[in-house]
Amino acid sequence: MSSIRVSSHPLVAHKISILRNKNTKPKQVRELMREIGQLLGYEATADLPTKSTSTLESPLAPYAGTELATTVGLVPILRAGLIFVDVLQDMIPTARVLHLGIFRERISLQPVEYYNKLPAEPNVEQILVLEPMIATGGTAVAAASILKEWGIKSKIKLITICASRQGLDYLMKHHPDVEVFVGDAGDRLYDTPHLN
Repeated sequence: MSSIRVSSHPLVAHKISILRNKNTKPKQVRELMREIGQLLGYEATADLPTKSTSTLESPLAPYAGTELATTVGLVPILRAGLIFVDVLQDMIPTARVLHLGIFRERISLQPVEYYNKLPAEPNVEQILVLEPMIATGGTAVAAASILKEWGIKSKIKLITICASRQGLDYLMKHHPDVEVFVGDAGDRLYDTPHLN
């Protein structure tokens, strides 16, 4: 599974451990989710292309600056994915936010798209899908399918704090080209049925 990058960062492991603690208060849960999202976002953006800027002036001497050579779209899966938006926009102020609302229908377990605010034509070159948890993988598969149908040609990256192995397998079965950045990929299925 070369498209799945499980973070080996000690801070990610430490913060996920606190996040899972049943005694962690809701305010701290939100703070931890943002912090983990920022750390995973750092890892997911490490290969963004850059270009040199014109010569700039520092207090000591001129220098050649660097800027991103691509446009980035943040696609939070509503509502849970919104927790990552602010910290990633702090890191990438020029990122565009594109919203998708998808939920898993309780009986059939199939993903249902209920909200889509993608422009008529793609206006970004790189996509970061923001989904804090992957259980069955159905929502992640639906999001990748929607983005590809929309016209995204570049690699789609997905940032998630935790994911079941079954959910990741399901995603890779349908979209092996999606690169996943995950804090913890365990064997737990989060009490959800398995999709085939």
